[in-house]
Amino acid sequence: MTTPPAEPIVDQRRFRLAYVPGATPGKWVRRWQQRFPDVPLDLVPCEVADSARLLAEGAVDAAVTRIPRALDLADPGPHHVIDLYEETTVVVVPKDHYLTAAEELNSDDVAEENFLVPLDDALTWACPPGIVLQHRPETTSDAIELVAAGMGLLAVPQSLARLHHRRDLVYRPLVGAPTSRVGLVWRAPTSDLADEFAGLVRGRSANSSRGQEPQPKRTAKEKAAAKRANREAAGKVPGRNYGKSARRGRR
Repeated sequence: MTTPPAEPIVDQRRFRLAYVPGATPGKWVRRWQQRFPDVPLDLVPCEVADSARLLAEGAVDAAVTRIPRALDLADPGPHHVIDLYEETTVVVVPKDHYLTAAEELNSDDVAEENFLVPLDDALTWACPPGIVLQHRPETTSDAIELVAAGMGLLAVPQSLARLHHRRDLVYRPLVGAPTSRVGLVWRAPTSDLADEFAGLVRGRSANSSRGQEPQPKRTAKEKAAAKRANREAAGKVPGRNYGKSARRGRR
């Protein structure tokens, strides 16, 4: 009787991946499409504050978000986390601002400057730089508009500065500032789909032995038989001396 083929690890559902502004999940999405072309992957854009909530509600299977900021805002319950990369913190300033003369800035350079801290701030500050304005824009996008209007400066992860790029604004690295970590977060207990995506992020190959039973160790008798078979395959006769004495006899 023929044994039917094993069912694939990934079924025919859809995988839903949330991602926050500035995050770049593209390379993992491409890997997924190459590895599992029959399993659609839906990208769900969201704000950092919403990423943990979407996970907790089961609206998405995983999220590429900023940690620990997302988890500080709303605990999604038991979860798994993989750190992906760390972002440089920069200061966004008007293009004609005197601070643009420097290649990078530190806290002393900006100590007398007004800073905008939006309500969706991606950074966790022990002490924000400069003089924090009482008015807090609702979003980073709103804060960018106020920087362009000369209302103050803004410290953000570099990816957000790039995302909100304007010709009248530039940015400089802020040395010593807290940084943002981007990571993959998914719920526990996990699902096959989430496990497969986490495997892609970790670099697991298509031939990974994950989930396979470990092979039993061979006995000494089996090892000896394997060595004898290898010698015979190479044209050598068991028991014959192929060392130095044999070579001397041929001289």
